Amino acid sequence: MNRKPNVVYILADDMGYGDVSALNPRAAFRTPNFDAMAHNGVVFTDAHASSAVCTPSRYSILTGRYNWRSRLKSHVIGGFSPPLIEQGRATVASLLKDQGYRTAAVGKWHLGMDFAKTPDFAEKDGFEHSPGVDYMKPIQNGPNAHGFDSFFGISASLDMPPYAYIENDRFTAAPDPDRVFSGQGKQFFREGPCAPDFDHQQVLDVLTDRALDTLEELREGPFFLYFALPAPHTPIFPAPAFQGKSGTNAYGDFVLHCDDVLGRVRNKLKELGIAENTLLIYTSDNGCSPMADFEELKFHGHNPSFVFRGMKADIYEGGHRVPLIMEWPKGMPKGETCDRLVCLSDLMATLADLLGIKLLDNQGEDSVSILPLMKDPKADEVRQDLVHQSIDGSLSLRRGDYKLALCPGSGGWSSPQPGQEPQDAPRFQLFNLAEDVAEQHNLLDQFPERVQDMKLTLKTYLQQGRSTPGAPQANEGEAIWQTISWAE
Repeated sequence: MNRKPNVVYILADDMGYGDVSALNPRAAFRTPNFDAMAHNGVVFTDAHASSAVCTPSRYSILTGRYNWRSRLKSHVIGGFSPPLIEQGRATVASLLKDQGYRTAAVGKWHLGMDFAKTPDFAEKDGFEHSPGVDYMKPIQNGPNAHGFDSFFGISASLDMPPYAYIENDRFTAAPDPDRVFSGQGKQFFREGPCAPDFDHQQVLDVLTDRALDTLEELREGPFFLYFALPAPHTPIFPAPAFQGKSGTNAYGDFVLHCDDVLGRVRNKLKELGIAENTLLIYTSDNGCSPMADFEELKFHGHNPSFVFRGMKADIYEGGHRVPLIMEWPKGMPKGETCDRLVCLSDLMATLADLLGIKLLDNQGEDSVSILPLMKDPKADEVRQDLVHQSIDGSLSLRRGDYKLALCPGSGGWSSPQPGQEPQDAPRFQLFNLAEDVAEQHNLLDQFPERVQDMKLTLKTYLQQGRSTPGAPQANEGEAIWQTISWAE
């Protein structure tokens, strides 16, 4: 057997911490496959995406660099947007490819690519369908340009056109101008043309089938499979077999569909005889979206954010604290919990550490190896702090039990939304998560020295272009600290 472990990274889209029953004893439904993975691996209870929305968190997962160092300072990009990952920047895929791994991406990309466009191309507001795209010509600067040997999936979220599958640098079938659809409510998706072989409700299973086929093809290893689910993000379309199974609503049913996807992957790894030396990771790009209908779920006794405040897009914990489960029978303990602070951006440094690779100064600038915690979940903290970002670009710094949010409200979609905070609200918020995990008591005035020290730390990370040891690096675009008054 090859000693280098295979790596399978399953990334859910908009799935809350509280949706995994192994993490949430109050969950209204059981997630048997998530729970089985947790029983056979390690659950991380203080794990975070770098951002509370999907494009930026995916950037940091694959590059090991905080997303706000890219040109994208807030919000997300669309299905027609140009590439976000800079040319020449190392990714987890390119790092592993250089070590002899075969690399594959299946599912949602949402990091931009260059379509062939005519002069009348214009990306519409709200990421709706854009005219002026030549779907018959090759696509440039997609996943294949960033370290992946193969790609099959969709350009962005399942609610963003173009609604067509892409294989490597080609659409498998061009969107049909006579098949223009949109959806409403929990089944929301923006108006746009669909390819003849594209059915929103079948996409999750189509992608899962391809992921399983890819495992067959790569079974000899070592390999890296990045499997980015389009679910349980809108449109919330659980397959008929899962409808009504959660006892909550369509979102709960879609979570169970995702649970089944994990089960299919785990079973395939066992069937192929490679489960023992495969590092399997399951997580989510951010917290649960309000499209899930929190009030309806609450009526049925379920909270996707568990005990945490907020939701997707927020600076609060519900925006970026995510489920993270790792299973590696040959290399990790079983049935344990780790409560140390970790970030999804840590994947690059962790795999580099595992393979004995020294990252260059311009690689993984904000990535910290969590390998010590994978081997011993009770080991000392590996991170001294962590920077979060909300959808409007607001930043926060977590250090130990304390979290300093540099905005007066959620910075996102829960109350108080940006611009709707009380007139007398303090500009910033300081919480002690050990005593106030629900972030209800602002301690800003009680610890002025702590606040100042945390602000200076964040300013240093901004100016140095990194938060780990190494030579200073440049951020992309306008230097973000120059636009923030707190930095003075």
